[in-house]
Amino acid sequence: MRDRVLILSVLIVASCGLGYELISSALASYLLGDSILQFSSVIGCYLFAMGIGSWLSKYVKDEDVLNRFIDVEMLVALLGGVSAAALFLVFAWLSAPFRAALYAGVFIIGLMVGMEIPLVMRIFNQRKAEFREIVSRVLTFDYLGALAVSLIFPLLLAPRLGLLRTSFLFGMLNAGVALWTTWLFRTEVRRPAERALRCAVIMGLLTLGFAYSGQMTTWAEKGLYGDEVIHAETTPYQRLAVTRWHDDLRLYINGNLQFSSRDEHRYHESLVHPGLEALPWARNVLVLGGGDGLAVREILKHKQIEHVTLVDLDAAMTGLFMRSEPLVKLNRNALNDPRVTVINEDAGRWLESHAEVYDFIVVDFPDPSNFGLGRLYSVPVYHLMARHLAENGYMVIQSTSPYFAPRSFWSIDATLKEAGLHTWPYHVYVPSFGDWGFILASKRKDYTVPEKLTVPTRYLDSVAMKELFHFPADMPALAMPPNRLNEQSLVRHFDEDWRQVIR
Repeated sequence: MRDRVLILSVLIVASCGLGYELISSALASYLLGDSILQFSSVIGCYLFAMGIGSWLSKYVKDEDVLNRFIDVEMLVALLGGVSAAALFLVFAWLSAPFRAALYAGVFIIGLMVGMEIPLVMRIFNQRKAEFREIVSRVLTFDYLGALAVSLIFPLLLAPRLGLLRTSFLFGMLNAGVALWTTWLFRTEVRRPAERALRCAVIMGLLTLGFAYSGQMTTWAEKGLYGDEVIHAETTPYQRLAVTRWHDDLRLYINGNLQFSSRDEHRYHESLVHPGLEALPWARNVLVLGGGDGLAVREILKHKQIEHVTLVDLDAAMTGLFMRSEPLVKLNRNALNDPRVTVINEDAGRWLESHAEVYDFIVVDFPDPSNFGLGRLYSVPVYHLMARHLAENGYMVIQSTSPYFAPRSFWSIDATLKEAGLHTWPYHVYVPSFGDWGFILASKRKDYTVPEKLTVPTRYLDSVAMKELFHFPADMPALAMPPNRLNEQSLVRHFDEDWRQVIR
């Protein structure tokens, strides 16, 4: 019975150990971007710490192995369980030391986790088990636990519970291992009642954390955004937060501002109308990204439009902007319009599996801050988009800031040209963002800025539209390489550009 419980403990501690690693990596990716860098650095630090922990386990005396294993489990439960909440709060309220806190926490938890398996193997050894039996059983269940959590975490835990609750849940499991080991070996453990009481206290604290993690997230996001958070949720793909200050609604994805209702009209009018006004014959429009429906709102102002297909990965995003009263008011119920079809699918995969051709395409993806997004700004994906574009049609791409991120902006321009398209870059000043850029692209060689607008607008007029295509002397065009899928230089340029801005 004891051996079976120890083997079950191995399965659980292995699952929890990998779980803390995944939580730290995912949280760093959410908050800092560049998912490959965050996952690689966190995993490297974690494995290094586990190696040191395994080495340190040899200094535990034979007569103390069982006691130290229980103590380690309690420590891992406490530190691992609160790790996500602590990191989120540090980022929100003390953003400067976040990286130091991240790697310090990962190292300490990894150190403790690294001691677990060696200690369990020594417990089995003291029970006179054969060495080959110890190794095969312990490592088998160790790897099975890692497999289980690597599947459950992205498919169930992260999207359903969120990172904070998942962290507390793993901590509770570690505390449970410590508690039942104490009870099962109560005749061999020193001061079993005292250790059981500590386990119970830790379990209680983690249970409270699990129950109130929603309030902790709200409090942290209040520090992060500064305004009242009226909606927040973690989807399978991202963290969404909507804030309000007086009449200003703001959408944040993974902590990054997507729009402010006070000036988003400048962005979305400039995104849509320079291209669509030049296509009075356009009837069929494709929108990639833009799950907030604000670009669709501008498209539907053109009465000749018969159908709009919007492809956005996140059903939670489009659902929010189809149901939330203030957000539906902002996009004028665009996503519920009978002319609009909403498809929740990966844009790249959808483009590959469909053959319909569109008169006008709007590409409103988030900035290429990581390799998952950078893929959508690559030569092969632009080739795919070109296949769906009518011979005389135009498509427009959100292209980050030509002032703050010039290498990124002109890299997107070079990528479109590499895909065989002609381009017309332009930009607009949006107070919430600063100077922001777009690129109009087409298979055709000509484009003339429309002399008048045929739809009502708040910002754009014929004069302002011509000025969009003028770049001043301090924003020169740069010769940049295209963003190829195998290297994704755009992501590196984007990170370097915005790092200089922060400095």
